[in-house]
Amino acid sequence: MRTMLVNAALLAMSVLAISVPPAEAQDRVKRGEYLVGIMDCTGCHTPGALIGKPDQALSLSGSDIGFAIPELGVFYPPNLTPDRETGIGEWSESAIVAAVRTGVTPSGRILAPVMPYHSYGRLTDADAQAVAAYLKSLKPVRHKVPAPAGPSEKPTAPYLTLAVP
Repeated sequence: MRTMLVNAALLAMSVLAISVPPAEAQDRVKRGEYLVGIMDCTGCHTPGALIGKPDQALSLSGSDIGFAIPELGVFYPPNLTPDRETGIGEWSESAIVAAVRTGVTPSGRILAPVMPYHSYGRLTDADAQAVAAYLKSLKPVRHKVPAPAGPSEKPTAPYLTLAVP
């Protein structure tokens, strides 16, 4: 009986440990860093990440490799650092939240459909604001990514092709 109670207590503590966010994630920027990590933003928005060789010195500064989407064109994941010229330095936190949740930039441009904003739209207000706070806290990295190319335009940089079955 005692062994069963100990096992039940250990199981309950394990469940509680899983459901409580890590202590370092309590701070808003730390929470944003945690979320950006599990949302794998670096997987697209870091140079070299799409070919398995991420350049950590340029983390989240955009990709030089794009995605070709049939009938839409080629899109290059943009610079998410607060650089004012090549990144999101001019964006407010609320503009970042809107882009992450709705896929619409402050200029009204709709983000490429490979950006999972439909899923990110389910972030709580606090979590979406934490992501924005974290991105605004990063060191600005000047890194201009190639411009998107429409379906009839020639891309200026390498890209991956998404095949629709």
